[in-house]
Amino acid sequence: MTTTRFAPSPTGYLHIGNLRAALFNYCIARQAGGDFILRIDDTDPERSKEDYVEAIKQDLTWLGLTWDRVERQSDRLDRYAAARDRLIEMGRLYECFDTPTELDLKRKKQMNMGRPPVYDRSGLNLTEDQKQAYRAEGRAGHWRFKLDHERIEWADGILGDISIDAASVSDPVLIRGDGQVLYTLASVVDDTEMGITDVVRGSDHVTNTATQIQMIQAMGGTVPNFAHHSLLTGPQGEALSKRLGTLALRDLRARGIAAMAVNSLMARLGSSDPVELRESIDEVVAGFDLTRFGSAPTKFDSDDLEPLTHRWLAARPFAEVETRVRELGVPGELAEIFWDVVRENINTLDDMAEWWQLFYEGGNPQVADEDAEFVETALSLLGEPPYTAETWGEWTNAVKEATGRKGKGLFMPLRRAVTGMDRGPEMADVMRLMQVKPKV
Repeated sequence: MTTTRFAPSPTGYLHIGNLRAALFNYCIARQAGGDFILRIDDTDPERSKEDYVEAIKQDLTWLGLTWDRVERQSDRLDRYAAARDRLIEMGRLYECFDTPTELDLKRKKQMNMGRPPVYDRSGLNLTEDQKQAYRAEGRAGHWRFKLDHERIEWADGILGDISIDAASVSDPVLIRGDGQVLYTLASVVDDTEMGITDVVRGSDHVTNTATQIQMIQAMGGTVPNFAHHSLLTGPQGEALSKRLGTLALRDLRARGIAAMAVNSLMARLGSSDPVELRESIDEVVAGFDLTRFGSAPTKFDSDDLEPLTHRWLAARPFAEVETRVRELGVPGELAEIFWDVVRENINTLDDMAEWWQLFYEGGNPQVADEDAEFVETALSLLGEPPYTAETWGEWTNAVKEATGRKGKGLFMPLRRAVTGMDRGPEMADVMRLMQVKPKV
């Protein structure tokens, strides 16, 4: 059975970059009728927060990504300890005492000599007496996995055939000096024991994948199908990492971006297929094809979410947005009318607030000098609210008779005086929602 996982660390809020791994793995599992596991990678007790765990679940629920079960690494420390002991017994895990400063000096020396900055395995040659001496100095030993120096190869679901010389990679640290199990070991144990068949993650994990393949094989597991998606950049190709704080999923949700706008964009961005607005997560799953994605960096512009959200909102029935409309304070009998009027004139749900402010408090009138007298006369012919759907027609007819203006010269100055805008909903609809008489 196909089994995938999304494994976020609860050390912050999910951002748009995290979503690619979540969505891709979700689609693969659901297409095959398999399982999608939400695995909370919380082996770092200092930085992991329960608030972030709940926020992760809220974000995925908002997007419609359901999981079959939740696993937590903090509940599996005994499994990692057992794996550690097995690897030590096999001679594949060895203790090192190099300090960060010493490692840095070694790397610089190797690079100056034109060699790759690979760990020199000095820890393998330490005697028990030397180890005890280091411990007496107050050094805490960390543990590295001993790689077999051979080529590591796999057929990547996106990048194609990959071949990495293990001799060009440092033996990875699996356990820190303070005893904390690192991602590399925990992920291998979990993927093996949970029967993970497919893993999609960012291309920055390619080297990790190479080392983890050897670890899985050493522990007698079955290597999953790996695929590495391209990393997101900004719209001009700039690094996105500095902006990720403003691209948290919770912030996009708070802005009123539609979940299906996010899903529809991210399920196609970076592929050779066009972005198509989908109605449901099931439609996204049905149209997903991992083989259509390329390796080139993928440009992401959050502004692209607004036109998709605009199209999504324009098709929404009132029942789906009623709560947000009523939160604005729109009176009961006007709430559905309000939605019908504004839904094709907003890009996000947040935009509704400006429209209700206009209807409730009046707009910021824009009156050209040559229209000032005309507008003053027109407003003297307009009664007090409440207005109806007929008010606009009755008012403009009265103004036409009184001033002789007609066509654009009649209607545009009045639209600008009432709304402060050149375009927007039909003025008959605007007038029946106005709660105050326009003032100039």
